Amino acid sequence: MTTVRQRRVGRGTEAAEDQPSEETNVKPDGKILPDPPGGKLWSILSVTVGGIVAISLGLLTSVYVATLHENDLWFSNIKEVEREISFRTECGLYYSYYKQMIQAASIQQGLHGLVYDNKTESVRTINILERMNVYQEVFLSILYRILPIQAVYVIALYVTSWLLSGTWLSGLLAACWYITNRVDTTRVEFTIPLRENWALPFFAVQIAAITYLLRAHLQPAQERLTLMAVFIATFLFSLTWQFNQFMMLIQALALFILDCLDMIPTAKVTWLYIIQISGLLLVCVLQFFNSMILGSLLISFNVSVLIARTIQKNLKKGGLLNRLGKLILHVLLVLCLTLLINKFIKKILNLESDEHIFKFLKAKFGFGATRDFDANLYLCEEAFGLLPLNTFSRLSSTLLFYVYGFVLFLLTVAAVIVAFRNLSGSNQVHLKDKMEEYTVTLKPEAAYSLVHTVLFGCLALSTMRMKYLWTSHMCVFASFGLCSAEVWKLILKCLHLYTSQRTQVIKYSLPIITLLYISFKFWPGIMDELSELREFYDPDTVELMNWIKSNTPNTAVFAGSMQLLAGVKLCTGRTLTNHPHYEDKNLRERTKQIYQIYAKRSPGEVHGILRSFGTDYVILEDSICYERRHSRGCRLRDLLDVANGHIMDGLGENEPDLKPSLYPRFCEEIRKNLPSYTMHFTRVFQNKTFHVYKLAKHK
Repeated sequence: MTTVRQRRVGRGTEAAEDQPSEETNVKPDGKILPDPPGGKLWSILSVTVGGIVAISLGLLTSVYVATLHENDLWFSNIKEVEREISFRTECGLYYSYYKQMIQAASIQQGLHGLVYDNKTESVRTINILERMNVYQEVFLSILYRILPIQAVYVIALYVTSWLLSGTWLSGLLAACWYITNRVDTTRVEFTIPLRENWALPFFAVQIAAITYLLRAHLQPAQERLTLMAVFIATFLFSLTWQFNQFMMLIQALALFILDCLDMIPTAKVTWLYIIQISGLLLVCVLQFFNSMILGSLLISFNVSVLIARTIQKNLKKGGLLNRLGKLILHVLLVLCLTLLINKFIKKILNLESDEHIFKFLKAKFGFGATRDFDANLYLCEEAFGLLPLNTFSRLSSTLLFYVYGFVLFLLTVAAVIVAFRNLSGSNQVHLKDKMEEYTVTLKPEAAYSLVHTVLFGCLALSTMRMKYLWTSHMCVFASFGLCSAEVWKLILKCLHLYTSQRTQVIKYSLPIITLLYISFKFWPGIMDELSELREFYDPDTVELMNWIKSNTPNTAVFAGSMQLLAGVKLCTGRTLTNHPHYEDKNLRERTKQIYQIYAKRSPGEVHGILRSFGTDYVILEDSICYERRHSRGCRLRDLLDVANGHIMDGLGENEPDLKPSLYPRFCEEIRKNLPSYTMHFTRVFQNKTFHVYKLAKHK
C-alpha cells in the first residue's frame, strides 16, 4: 500500500496611473486623445513594475509547488522505480511515452514507436499520437524545462485580473488567492503529467487574450495580434487535453449568450467561433484525423451558430417582445442544427468513442438508471460527484468566496439590467444612449468574465474534478471586483456617496487590507509546509515492479487493473492488455472483459478471456478484490456483478431480476489452489498486496 511517511533521519494613486481606463481619454465622437507626457511616463513605469511582479509571482509559485512535491516525496533521492511509481494511474502512462522518446536511439525511431505502438494494447497496433494527447511529451518537453508551466498559469491569471480591473494590484491579489487556496485551485504537485495540468495554463492564457480582445478602441494591429494569441493558446490547449472540446463548448455557450443579449461585439464573437473550429481541426490533423474531434459537439455547435445567424439576419432589430420571440427561435434553431449536424457526422464516421460520457451524464442528471459498466465506473468515483460543501468553507477562510459572492451578485444584477435595456431598444442608436450609464460597470470583457464564471461554476458544482477550472477563475473574478473603480463607482452612486477620491481610496485600500490579512493568516502555514519533510513509501509495489523486470521476458503481456498497468508499462516496459486512457470503445470493452478477474466467473471462462488478449501474467490486487473504500453498489466487484446480471455480495437490496451466480468470485477462489484453477493458473509471485499468476498456454 502506498503511503507518504515522515522522512527518516540520515536520509492613493488614480486608476489611470495603473492602466488608463478606456473611457478616460476618449472623446464623445470616439476619437482617442493622446496621454499627457507625465501620465504616459507613469503608465509605462506602472506597467513595468506590474510585469515584473507578475513574472516574479509566477516563478515563485513554480518554486513553491516544486518544493512541496520534493518535500512530500523526497523525489530527488528515492530510487528511479519509486519515482516512476509515484506517477499514479494515467500520469504513469503518459510519462512512459516521454521516457520512451528519451530512450529511443533517435527522434525518428521514437516517433515510429509511438505511431506503430504494439505494447500499450496487446495483440493490437495503435497510433499513440492519434489516440492520446501526448504531443507535449514529444515536442514541449524543452519548453517546460525552460519555463515552468505553473509560472505561465499564475502569470495568465494575474494578467487577466489586471486587464479587467485596470490595476496590477488586482493581479497580485488574484495570484495570492490562487496560492493560498492551492488545495482547491490546483493539484499539480502530486499529478504532474496529468493532461489538465499541461492544458490549463494555455486555457488561462487564452482567457487573458480574449479579455484583451473584447476591450473597446483596439487598433487593427492590436486586434490582429490578439486574435493570433487567442488562436495559439486555443490550439495548444486543444493539443494537450482530450477533454478540451467540452471546456471550449462551455466557452462557446458563454459567447453565444452574450452575443444574443448584445453584450459583446458580434464580429469578435464570430472570430472566436472560427478560431475554436480551426484550432480543433488543426489538432485533428496532427492526431491523424482523430474522429472524436470531428464528431465533437463544439464543432457542430459553432457551425450551427454561424448558419443560424446567416438565416436570421434581422435577429437584433425590433422591440422587446419581437426580439424575445426571435431569440427563442434562434436558440431552438441552433439547438436543432447542432444535434442534426452532430448526429450526421457521427453516423458518417461511425463514431462511438465518446458515448460513455453521454451515458454518464444521462445517469448523473437523473435521466434514467443505468447498468452500463463504464457509466457506473464514473458515477461511483468521488471526483465525478457533486462538489463537497467543505470546499466553500476552505475558500471562505481566505475571504475569497465572500468577495466572489458579493461581486457575482452585483454584476449579475447589472447584467440583467443591461440585457433588458439591450433587448428593449428600438434601434442601435437609442440602445447605445441607454447603455451609456451602465457601460462602465459592464464592459464586454467584464460581461464575458461574469458568464464564464457562472457556467464553469455550474460545471464545478456538478462534477468535483472540474472545480479547478472554476476556482482559479474565481480568484481572478473576485480580485477584479474588489479592485475595480467601476464596481465601486456603481455601489457608491447607489448609496448616494460617490466621489472620485472616495472611489480611489476604496479601490486600493480594500485589496491592500485583504493582502495583509492573507499574509498574516497564511504565511506561517506556508512556511510550515515548506519545512515539513516526508518520503514516498510503497514497498509492495516496488517489490512487484522489480520482480517483473527480473523474472519475466521483455515480451510478456500483463493483465490487471488500469491504474496498476500504467505503472507496469512505465517501470518495466512490458506489454499491457488495457490502460487508463478510456476514450476508445474497443478498449472499454476490453477492460470490462479483463475485469472479470474480480467477477463471479469460472476459471475456464476467465482463462479464455485473458488468453484471447494474449495475456501471459495476471496481477490480482487485494485492495480491489476486498475493496472497502466504496460503499456497497459502488465497489468494482458490485459493478461487475450488476453488469453480469448477478446478485451483489453483502447485506442490502438487489434489483429483482438479478440472479445468483453459478460460480464463486474468481479473485477469492483462486487463492485456494483448487485443481480447477491450478490447471489454468500458477502463482509465481505474492506479497501483502499483489498476487501474480502465470497463465497456462493450452493448445
